[in-house]
Amino acid sequence: MKSFVEEETPAGGFQIAPMIDVVFVIMLFFMVMAGAVKVENELNTTLPGSTETSSATDFVDEITITISESGEVALNDEPFDSPTSADLKNLRDTLMRLKQNADNAKTPSVVTIVSEPQAKYHRTVAVLDALAAAKIETVTFSVSDE
Repeated sequence: MKSFVEEETPAGGFQIAPMIDVVFVIMLFFMVMAGAVKVENELNTTLPGSTETSSATDFVDEITITISESGEVALNDEPFDSPTSADLKNLRDTLMRLKQNADNAKTPSVVTIVSEPQAKYHRTVAVLDALAAAKIETVTFSVSDE
């Protein structure tokens, strides 16, 4: 006599219904994501390389103005005015001539101000005032490593 109810053990075969469900879910995922992909546009860029030109290329002469800690201002390593001069008249007049020559030659005037780390701020402002009086607008700044 059996007192316990015998349970039937399911057959251990391959279940196809859950596999079909998984395949449909994956297919649905890829169909939805295919619409969200952004298409990359081709950018027409030219990489630097060697090219030949038919005309001469003009190079810009860069003017360097150095401001030292003592207040001395130098244009291309040539000192201008005294360290106590507030208006930098000689520098301003020279910059005006350089700007006029650059305009006559149709080349841009590029100025780099190199200041020592402990240089006084009012000297930098005086140099900027001289550049503004000469109508030079292309100015970059740099700090001396020394």
